[in-house]
Amino acid sequence: MNLKPRKPLPDVGELVVGTVRKVMDLGAYLDLDEYDGLPAFLPWSEATSRSVRSIEDVVREGQKVVVKVIRVDRVKKHVDVSLKRVMEGEARRRMAFYKRYVKAVTLITLLAGKLGKSVDEAYRDVIWRLEDAYGDPLTGLERAVLEGEQALVNAGIPEEWVKPLLDIARTHVEVKTVRISGILTVRSTASDGLYRVKSLLLKVKDMLGGEGKVKARLYTVGAPRYRLDLEGHDYKTLESVLKRVLEEAQSEARKLGVEFGFERLKE
Repeated sequence: MNLKPRKPLPDVGELVVGTVRKVMDLGAYLDLDEYDGLPAFLPWSEATSRSVRSIEDVVREGQKVVVKVIRVDRVKKHVDVSLKRVMEGEARRRMAFYKRYVKAVTLITLLAGKLGKSVDEAYRDVIWRLEDAYGDPLTGLERAVLEGEQALVNAGIPEEWVKPLLDIARTHVEVKTVRISGILTVRSTASDGLYRVKSLLLKVKDMLGGEGKVKARLYTVGAPRYRLDLEGHDYKTLESVLKRVLEEAQSEARKLGVEFGFERLKE
């Protein structure tokens, strides 16, 4: 799927997704999906660092690849790209971003047709505004699923789009959850140690109960070990909540004279 670009040409050093259109002896011609099919040339020397017999051992017609822009002639509108200069992790992240973008654009442009709006209006009024507000349009739709119409209003989406956009997001956009877990070790040798341990655990539960965007569960796996599970929609929020809770729990443990520890579990 070709996407409508916000600028006519990519910049040198930019990572872009392209579809291989034609493979030749000296290189391959690509259509840049994120620049409405803009042609680009992949020289043989930029295809791979490995020793291969033919460029066809590296790319094939119809294949989608992540490439780095190495030259741009803005007068002739000629773009050269490199495949070998793209790290595996970079390619994986860029392709994931592209797929998310395409999903959002597909949903929004289909909705535009139902509303009697043009594709240009869909980009101008919705897609690019969600991108500006949330980094990419699908994240904007995910925020709408979680937060309702206000997430769209905050992004500057025109009123006639808001309700139908929220409806289509709730129907077609699944917001994934992430989780971090760990084991709390809480023990006391004092005569009223059971009371102290219980007080600390209740304090932890109270702190977790105030986190509206995070689902928390604290349960025993066999005293003095207690498992803590935190679920939410992004790791950054979970890490922030965990850090705050552990700091406050450690402080409370010192006041109570309770031994306190935390061990992170690998998921």
